[in-house]
Amino acid sequence: MLTIATLNIWNKTGPWPLRLPLIRSELSALSPDVLGLQEALRMTAAPGPGSDPLDADQAAQIADGFGYQIAYGAAMNFGNGLEFGNALLSRHPIVEHRTFILPGSESGETRALLYALLSTPYGELPAFVTHLNWKLHHGSIRLRQVVAIAERISELCPISEERLPPVLMGDFNADPDSDEIRFLRGSATIDGKSVFFADAWGYAGEGPGYTFDRKNRFAALAHEPPRRIDYIFVRGPDRLFRGEPLTTRLAFCTSQPGADGEIWPSDHFGVVTELMAAPRKQ
Repeated sequence: MLTIATLNIWNKTGPWPLRLPLIRSELSALSPDVLGLQEALRMTAAPGPGSDPLDADQAAQIADGFGYQIAYGAAMNFGNGLEFGNALLSRHPIVEHRTFILPGSESGETRALLYALLSTPYGELPAFVTHLNWKLHHGSIRLRQVVAIAERISELCPISEERLPPVLMGDFNADPDSDEIRFLRGSATIDGKSVFFADAWGYAGEGPGYTFDRKNRFAALAHEPPRRIDYIFVRGPDRLFRGEPLTTRLAFCTSQPGADGEIWPSDHFGVVTELMAAPRKQ
């Protein structure tokens, strides 16, 4: 099996020095093979004298000492060397990685798709991490983005048994009934196009699976209803039943008391799933 997890880390908003240990503690406990991160900040400018180089790279801070390889893909550049984007942590060698900018930059948001090819004991695993437009009325932009993602995955990962089924994860900012997610699940067509990715939660999770939940005081700041907007998808299972989600649950969803209220790892909860990776007959 391969354990796959995803988390929007909320960049450095809120009490980051208190949130970071919670993220690292759960990462240590889960020890996933792959972790996708969204809203990860990275400073490409040279650090100042006496500064800790890890402070310039949130993905590196989270992964420090755990033995992960890291791929990073910037979606936005805030200037002065500060980048905002997606990251992937892998326990297995990263063979290659690339970043693709998604449609919708005219909206004022720039979003990206990070691709990494991982060499696992079960074969090569194509993994994708993304983060779509966040505004509630940007459904039409997210539709264009998921179509672009599906096309890119098709180009990079033609259906074949030579590699494991590709995994797509991230913060899609859309609930399961939206056209964006229905398209990915094969329940809706867009301009005559259709695809199918298994929603790991729908396949092997229980309950509503809210990942943006008002019981998290950081999420409550948005005054939005509870929603499931963070996903792990897999284009499978294939004919060998590789890629079947076996169990799926929330992750990074435990708080601890703080001086000014409960401290949560992020304003999102994460998702973790175990995928069948070895071939089997049935």
